[in-house]
Amino acid sequence: MAQWLKNAIFYEIYPQSFYDSNGDGIGDFNGITKKLDYIKSLGCNAIWMNPCYDSPFKDAGYDVRDYKKVAERYGTEQDLLNLFSEVHKRDMHIILDLVPGHTSEEHAWFTESKKAERNEYSDRYIWTSWWLEGGDGLNFVAGESPRDGAYILNFFKCQPALNYGFLKPEKPWQKPMDDPACLATREAIYDIICFWLDKGCDGFRVDMADSLIKRDDENKSGTIKVWQDILGRVHRKYPEAAFVSEWGRPEQSIPAGFDMDFLLDWWGSGYKLLAREYSDHNGGEDNSYFRKGAKSGSAEKFLKDYMDLYEKTKGKGAIALITGNHDTPRLQPNLDNDDVKLFFAFFFTMPGTPFMYYGDEIGMHYIDNMPTKEGGYSRTGTRTPMQWSNTENAGFSTAEGNKLYLPVDKRNLAEINVETQEQDDNSLLNTFRKITAFRHSEPELNDYENLELLSHEPLVYKRGSIVMAVNPTGVDKKYKLNNKPAGNVLFSLGDASLENDEIMLPAGSYIAVR
Repeated sequence: MAQWLKNAIFYEIYPQSFYDSNGDGIGDFNGITKKLDYIKSLGCNAIWMNPCYDSPFKDAGYDVRDYKKVAERYGTEQDLLNLFSEVHKRDMHIILDLVPGHTSEEHAWFTESKKAERNEYSDRYIWTSWWLEGGDGLNFVAGESPRDGAYILNFFKCQPALNYGFLKPEKPWQKPMDDPACLATREAIYDIICFWLDKGCDGFRVDMADSLIKRDDENKSGTIKVWQDILGRVHRKYPEAAFVSEWGRPEQSIPAGFDMDFLLDWWGSGYKLLAREYSDHNGGEDNSYFRKGAKSGSAEKFLKDYMDLYEKTKGKGAIALITGNHDTPRLQPNLDNDDVKLFFAFFFTMPGTPFMYYGDEIGMHYIDNMPTKEGGYSRTGTRTPMQWSNTENAGFSTAEGNKLYLPVDKRNLAEINVETQEQDDNSLLNTFRKITAFRHSEPELNDYENLELLSHEPLVYKRGSIVMAVNPTGVDKKYKLNNKPAGNVLFSLGDASLENDEIMLPAGSYIAVR
């Protein structure tokens, strides 16, 4: 594992929505560079930047047209290299987004692959034997190429699946994993990884990392084998390169060679229970644990899921907790600022390397029913421009409002912006800074292997010598310690206190004691 991850706190940047430095309405590399000091002031010393490669942007850059070329709307390659350099000058790190499971339908590889004449890219994608043969249960497109066949999709129609093979091929067009074309796909991804590591990036977050092998078994043994090959070679050459998977099953992804894996916002998951436990898929009543007055009242489901995965992966890798990302609804408005402060205090004192989604530190809101942009659909409402100030475009851009990548959310702009919250010591922004400062000040909080769960309700946990307790409910609670600590309160929110051998947790409070 890359050693720098142990002390890292990540900040995820959706580049088109972060900061526009040239007034064209779209965020860019130079805009990120200009805001590096702000990011570091948050206590975040690492950045995950969403895809920045050349793309037709039918899926916001997750449809890559050229892995080795940057998208012109973000600037030049030199601008990106300058961003790498400025990040490193500040003793920070930056990882890019790797999309290995598919390309854009406009990628040069696919342009060659769909030709009727055989060539070296013919089998780089998955094609059926003839045009009327379906995908054998896999999503496919037919009738759009000179080639006599249908091609398999990995997600949207614009994203043909790269061919890594089938675990158990059953039809002539289903290649085995060791087919030369499938091995060539592995080599191409390995080459792309090395290309950007040599340019100065520090690693990758890997999109849909579990999607490589088709007809894989329940344990993803085929996909694991592919990643062990690719990442094994990468780690030998670049031992400090970090890899974070979008997989959601760390008991699989970490043996595959990843340093850590995200817990994802899956319906019914323990993670979703904490802050996005809606009564139905369209929103509905919110019963999230961190929402005051919610029916849940217990984090037991999350803790059961989390502790099972934690014990399976302890000493091998880490689970990455995220406040949210470009695919999930934002925490607010369903949670209020006090709810979110407790959520942050819990998340950023758990093991592993935590991730903050841009704008969550100031409480930016999710916008429901926002018209889709670049394949965003319901996700579009969580991708709006960063709110830097209480101005016409929220300080994001000098362009005319109708030229912005997405419109600014002006509903609560007077309070929800960086400039205003900088002036309030008790703001969500400054509270987050206090939480990250606490994490950085205590080496025990950087240990991946020292978590001990003391109580489900109230939620009490221990990291080395530090006991932490949180009560997001509307009812006062307390917890009796077996052994009275030295009585040193390290950090607290609300009116939590330590009285003799008891932690007192009024409604909406958090405390850390040694």
